[in-house]
Amino acid sequence: MANLPRGLTPTRLPLTVIVVSWVSFLNDAASDMVIPLLPLLFAGSFGGGALALGLVEGLANSVASFMLLWAGRYSDSIGGRRKGLALAGYALSNVMRPLLGLIHSWVPALLLRSADRVGKGIRSAPRDALIADVTPPELRARAFGFHRALDNGGAVLGALVAAWVLANTKISIPDMIVASVIPGSIAVLLLFLLVREPVKPHINRISRPQTPLRWSLLSPAVRRYLAIIALFTFARASDTFIVLRGHEMGLSAPELLVMWAGINLAKSLGSHWGGVLADRHSHFFIVRLSWGLFAFWYLGLAFAPDPVWLSVIAILFGLSSGMSEGIERAIVSEFALPNEQGAAFGWYNMTLGLAGVPAGLLFGGLWTLYSGAAAFAFGAVLAAIATLLIHIHFITRSTLKSS
Repeated sequence: MANLPRGLTPTRLPLTVIVVSWVSFLNDAASDMVIPLLPLLFAGSFGGGALALGLVEGLANSVASFMLLWAGRYSDSIGGRRKGLALAGYALSNVMRPLLGLIHSWVPALLLRSADRVGKGIRSAPRDALIADVTPPELRARAFGFHRALDNGGAVLGALVAAWVLANTKISIPDMIVASVIPGSIAVLLLFLLVREPVKPHINRISRPQTPLRWSLLSPAVRRYLAIIALFTFARASDTFIVLRGHEMGLSAPELLVMWAGINLAKSLGSHWGGVLADRHSHFFIVRLSWGLFAFWYLGLAFAPDPVWLSVIAILFGLSSGMSEGIERAIVSEFALPNEQGAAFGWYNMTLGLAGVPAGLLFGGLWTLYSGAAAFAFGAVLAAIATLLIHIHFITRSTLKSS
């Protein structure tokens, strides 16, 4: 085991990781006071149905794709300074997201969700690189698992708060969305006041070559990994489609929010558990397990006979889905050189984003032309193929090399 910084035991995470994780907790609390309510608005006042929802969510996750790569690479080029970009991204999202409560059509929703995701594009790669910067390699899967656990935990809080308010007060869905500005603002303040970046030696920007942006210059292993991630993203449609399926089965808005909270609580537990296991075992083994279970539970979502079974399967899906969230990022940090962490996370997040529009349109199109069951079944097949490819390229080959 490599030497750890003084004062850091093998089980203690750096303070920066803990603070950034709580920032994500509050930001996701704000986000999930809004996002699980969007399918109800698309089925009602916004119009457009499943196809418009797929377009908006797909484009929202893709419009910032080049920002994701630029922000990570730029944070490398300025000597690894990440905080300013992360702060700008969180601030932008928490200005745009509450405005969804003031509109009445899916077209401005498309613009606002895209602007929200631009904020995500600016912050995600620098934030992930910051976590990698301050965390020893031996603890990175645990650190990213902890971050994803709190990120998903914030989604639980946001959904439960929204469910309680809508069930027990006269506040409307649009007013609930506007109120999301409160936890979002606290998140921005927490990041601004408490996060300190590690002191780094001066870097000569002229003598150091820039991280290449051409796909062909990435290592073959990285390209294979990102290509498989892209395929899996086509299966990993927005979780808002689970809410839409529950809405079609007759669940009320508070019931849908409770189900959403259950999914994210399961993801939070799965993220932490998966990170701990991955630091003890093979990272790719846990990814394969998580993706395989994802495919199985997506079939369950396709053929759930009633709302009760849908809710149970959705929670089991959340548990297995969360297991790989932090590990996927830990693998990215392992592939990257020390001075290219930001760019590596930019490539990872951009890959997710670029796959988002066709994935959302494909899922929403299958839903519109056939049924929700057909869309989830198709996603299960793609997830199974991606799982098989992870096994072939990163588990079987590594086993053969070591034997």
